[in-house]
Amino acid sequence: MKKINILFFGFFLAKFSVLLDHYNNPRNVGSMKKEDPNVGIGLVGAPACGDVMRLSIRVDSEGRISEAKFKTFGCGSAIASSSYMTELVKGMTLDDALKVRNTEIAKELCLPPVKLHCSMLAEDAIKSAIRDYQSKSKIRLATLENSPEVLNTQ
Repeated sequence: MKKINILFFGFFLAKFSVLLDHYNNPRNVGSMKKEDPNVGIGLVGAPACGDVMRLSIRVDSEGRISEAKFKTFGCGSAIASSSYMTELVKGMTLDDALKVRNTEIAKELCLPPVKLHCSMLAEDAIKSAIRDYQSKSKIRLATLENSPEVLNTQ
């Protein structure tokens, strides 16, 4: 029985190692000033569980995300999803960042079905941050024009 428990625990750690790493050692925690014209802020929440995610991006002169930060009030899966998203989008163009889907985050973090809303929050947050940046810079992105409206309350 002890051998089975050790094998299960090893499998558990291997399967959820990315999730645990981003939860225990979150990357890019913090925020940016919304007054900065090169910064976009996305603030989203999940009323059902109370998770709130604030994601900030800084866009360079070439239209790439040079920096991403987050502050999340929520469970470990929400924190890990935020951390993973900030790492994922750094260096991406805005159009490429808009193509990131929650399923990619959920798969990489091995989120169980009951926690899929956490990865959806991360997807909504990046879209909201890009929409905020777009409104400040007056640029138009083809991908954003076709995406569903995301509430951005700063």
